[in-house]
Amino acid sequence: MDYKTRVRISTILIDEKVTPGTDVTLLGWVRTVRIGKAVSFVEVNDGSCRSGIQGVAETESHPELKTITTGASVRMKGALVVSEGKGQKYEVQISSIELIGAAPDNFPLQKKRHSMEFLREIAHLRPRSNTFGAINRLRSKLAYGIHKYYQERGFNYIHTPIITASDCEGAGDMFRVSTLPADNPPKTKEGGIDWDKDFFAEQTFLTVSGQLEGEALATALGDIYTFGPTFRSENSNTSRHASEFWMIEPEMAWAELEDNMDLAEDFLKEIFKFTLNECSDEMEFFNQWIEKGAIEKLEGVINNQFERLSYTDAIKILEKNSDKFEFPVGWGTDLQSEHERYLTEQVVKKPVILYDYPEEIKSFYMKVSGDGKTVGAMDVLVPGIGEIIGGSQREERLDVLVERMKKKGLNPEDETYQWYLDLRRFGTVPHSGFGLGFERTLMYVSGLSNIRDVIPFPRTPRWAKF
Repeated sequence: MDYKTRVRISTILIDEKVTPGTDVTLLGWVRTVRIGKAVSFVEVNDGSCRSGIQGVAETESHPELKTITTGASVRMKGALVVSEGKGQKYEVQISSIELIGAAPDNFPLQKKRHSMEFLREIAHLRPRSNTFGAINRLRSKLAYGIHKYYQERGFNYIHTPIITASDCEGAGDMFRVSTLPADNPPKTKEGGIDWDKDFFAEQTFLTVSGQLEGEALATALGDIYTFGPTFRSENSNTSRHASEFWMIEPEMAWAELEDNMDLAEDFLKEIFKFTLNECSDEMEFFNQWIEKGAIEKLEGVINNQFERLSYTDAIKILEKNSDKFEFPVGWGTDLQSEHERYLTEQVVKKPVILYDYPEEIKSFYMKVSGDGKTVGAMDVLVPGIGEIIGGSQREERLDVLVERMKKKGLNPEDETYQWYLDLRRFGTVPHSGFGLGFERTLMYVSGLSNIRDVIPFPRTPRWAKF
């Protein structure tokens, strides 16, 4: 095999580390093939970048070309030369081409534009298309950039549990994990399900967030972050919701709300800089074919200082323009995407950080402000989509946290939450953190409008294929 000696196409076209006249071995999949009487052309792509390289051969000297079709995998060897054709810098003068894996004539991905709906039906093949090759490379590189950001700043990467007995958001939509028979579970004397007979001897679920466990590690290690899958059983079929998605959640001991806002702003700016610097090939594609101005949009985030605006002040602005909205707005209402976008796109015209939300509409763990009416929550809003980050300063006072839990319908005496309350009993400290949805970020960066298109195998209501 030539796996170790192959040359990736990105090494030739992006890095430009191979000089013309060099013999190269390319391993990839055929995008197009044209068999001529005298000369034949085969374009091969190996997934390392969006462009392929065309191989050129004398037809009579290579009868094996007639067995090669679109979608087939091949080993192509030859000399790299400067191309005389339009639209390509280099081509390969084929010395040998070997069919590795054949593809029939009805290979689904032909050289034409396919609808996103069709491509979702063939999620196992769509990474070979330009759009999905680009988004998967971007996903990989951006994940690395996020880890790099936190590692360089002394944050510890923590693996929080996928299976949990606690609900971070309180009465959220969670997937239950159980080994009990669904048709006939064991019952207690009172007639309820006997969870003591289950695998973990209590009700357990797929996590909606690693935050609570992250707080435990932050109160020992200082600064931590998680980057892992989270789950929601919410029956939502919008283009922005998925049942399985990835979250980045930093948590900082000793940090208050202002520190949290500082980190969120710096984090977004730095990962967008990383994207433009390290993913230029993918961003040029998205800028040309998916969203005109995608690059300029990221530059607008990088080059602007975020406006910081209290929820109360934001409501006053929105109420003066209430005739522009489908959803009513007033103090105590949860802002909708249209409200958030209006603030960023029409009023401030740059990213906004909203803070100090009404405690009634926020989760139990957020720190109650001195007025007793608001909590130290903050959301980062960006033009184009609205909220991209949500976070808060956590309530570190035991007595206040217990009362908040009761108010939200949670039982502080429940064994499930005792370890969480212990963090306030034993050396409590101010601490803060936030969550960034990885898929929402990829949607924003790429301009792709559906969350199903930024994750390789989406999980949504009534859809768990592949």
